[in-house]
Amino acid sequence: MSESVQKVSARDFLAVLQSAEEPLVIDVRTVAEVGHEYLDGSVNMPLHELSPSKVRTCVTEKNTGEGPIHLLCGTGKRAESAIEKLKGEVANPLLIIDGGIQALKQAGCSLNKGQGRVMSLERQVRVAAGSLVLAGVLLGTFLNSGFFALSAFVGAGLIFAGITDTCAMGMLLARMPWNSVTR
Repeated sequence: MSESVQKVSARDFLAVLQSAEEPLVIDVRTVAEVGHEYLDGSVNMPLHELSPSKVRTCVTEKNTGEGPIHLLCGTGKRAESAIEKLKGEVANPLLIIDGGIQALKQAGCSLNKGQGRVMSLERQVRVAAGSLVLAGVLLGTFLNSGFFALSAFVGAGLIFAGITDTCAMGMLLARMPWNSVTR
């Protein structure tokens, strides 16, 4: 099994796209995010559904052999989490497209636009966290001071997410029905 994990810049990846062989790209964003815009030829496997067996099946179906697997997400963070799930379990080299879809757009990559209207998972987390904090403050002010604990709980969760670079709220939101809408 390969322990090799590397990042490839968006510009270097564009050169790979222009080569004769089509690279295997696994997009670990939610179905709804991919439905908004996506890289042609990529395979969508949302991070919360990603497993080594699914990736091995994909490698076999795409006839990739021992070629690299490029992991793509919005900014690169979820691709790093995907590496942790796959490291040591998949024989192919794992490459993170550094900066994700955002970096590809900045590098001039042509992306397909879907019909999806769902905002990115990161924006959903900010809206949800902000709403919960505001609700805790308003309810604590006007109903019962115990509701301030809701704001404290969300604040503690954000601190934990920042320190550990994991986000439980993001993983929960990724499973919501509006994030399962197809292209």
